[in-house]
Amino acid sequence: MGWVEFAAAYTVFFLSHSIPVRPPVRPLLQARLGRAGFTVAYSVLSLAVLAWLIVAAGRAPYVPLWGWAPWQNHVVLTVMLPVCLILGLSIARPNPFSFGGARNHRFAPRHPGIVRWTRHPLLVALALWAGAHVVPNGDLAHVILFGTFAAFAGLGGRLIDRRKRREMGGDWDRLRDAARAAPTVSEPISLATAMRLAAGIALYVGLIGLHPYLFGVSPLP
Repeated sequence: MGWVEFAAAYTVFFLSHSIPVRPPVRPLLQARLGRAGFTVAYSVLSLAVLAWLIVAAGRAPYVPLWGWAPWQNHVVLTVMLPVCLILGLSIARPNPFSFGGARNHRFAPRHPGIVRWTRHPLLVALALWAGAHVVPNGDLAHVILFGTFAAFAGLGGRLIDRRKRREMGGDWDRLRDAARAAPTVSEPISLATAMRLAAGIALYVGLIGLHPYLFGVSPLP
């Protein structure tokens, strides 16, 4: 199917990330599935379509733009460690400013965690992941794939900020200013934070080990 499948996967990916979160679709789905059910279903759908998109990029005709060299894998290995740590520190923790947060009513602006550094940690992780993977994948399909994700992550924060400010009103500015005023690094590191960091390291090691089986390519030089 080549480019046709790649284009179809791209179309489904962006439709699956735009339609379910728009009114009145999102309130309707949340009413039927519940907030937790909607989050789980949306996450599973997103991962499934993302997996299809990555596979479709591998099936697309190979059009080389630059060659591969061993040092390029070192770029990915280096960048993916902070990506995994960011994921460990941000997934399922209170963050009223972005997507992926959990129990946002419990967000403590005096102890914002990674939100002190960025309101959209998952988008930062996405941008780093995509940018790093462009380097060793110098064919047209993968440059389009990872380049689009990097651009999406860069623009996504502004779009989410605009929507959240509209939804939260004055609370958005109040919570943002309070989070900015929090200490840059909380001391001492709590047990929960240490466990999240450990989970991020475990994810990093797991991805290196499973990468050949999941994507057919070893990340090691």
